[in-house]
Amino acid sequence: MAAAFDPSGRLPDVFTNARTSSFTEFLSVAAPELLPGRRALPPGMAADLAPHATTIVALASSDGVVMAGDRRATMGNLIAQRDIEKVHPADAYSLIGIAGTAGIGIELMRLFQVELEHYEKIEGTMLSLDGKANRLAAMIRGNLGAAMQGLAVIPLFAGFDLAAADPARAGRIFSFDVTGGPYEETGYDAIGSGSLFAKSALKKRYRAGLSTTEAARSAVEALYDAADDDTATGGPDLTRRIYPVVMTATADGTQRLSDAQTAEIANAVVTGRMENPGG
Repeated sequence: MAAAFDPSGRLPDVFTNARTSSFTEFLSVAAPELLPGRRALPPGMAADLAPHATTIVALASSDGVVMAGDRRATMGNLIAQRDIEKVHPADAYSLIGIAGTAGIGIELMRLFQVELEHYEKIEGTMLSLDGKANRLAAMIRGNLGAAMQGLAVIPLFAGFDLAAADPARAGRIFSFDVTGGPYEETGYDAIGSGSLFAKSALKKRYRAGLSTTEAARSAVEALYDAADDDTATGGPDLTRRIYPVVMTATADGTQRLSDAQTAEIANAVVTGRMENPGG
């Protein structure tokens, strides 16, 4: 990038005449090699060479939406990291959780955060929730080449829709396929290796109109069930005090439950399972 500056110290023309509110589009012109999907990869599968993040769940609540993720990252049959954080705020009113190749997923998540912030600064207004989901879909599509070599990233996106007519139904959830196709989910969804078990648990527990507290409890219960049947999903680790990351998006913005709050929920779930292992 430094080579592009002229002796006067002025920014190159691409910086002053970007003509786009998309940071990803700007980067594709200014420095395309920085985009995850633009990097050249050696031939062959690379899935076992990088840590993978696993299970994320999201539920709509009466106040908005709750998203939670376990803390385990795996590399083949090994635990690569016990306390990875896979759920993050995308902006003031939305959340993103990542499953798949951990390194690329974290990079894509950070790029998405900058994408939304850049749009807001350029346009002077926030993207609609549908617009955010479409921007994320385009970014996933850009990683398709790497995904075909085993380095796939599949995020879960959720947020509070400020334009919703009914605030009680403002919590919305979007899932994606590896080609970037966005799909709005009803009520709840889960992604990652433990998603089959997590969604089965949510199918039994979820009901419309859950409070945020009830939705957080259901999310941790679903992650516990996923960890019970999926070795790549980590359950609450009471010994190391490692608990799921639980976040909410409501009319008041995004918020992460404190460690004390999450520990209280996790301990209640574990205690309940001591009495009734099947939940």
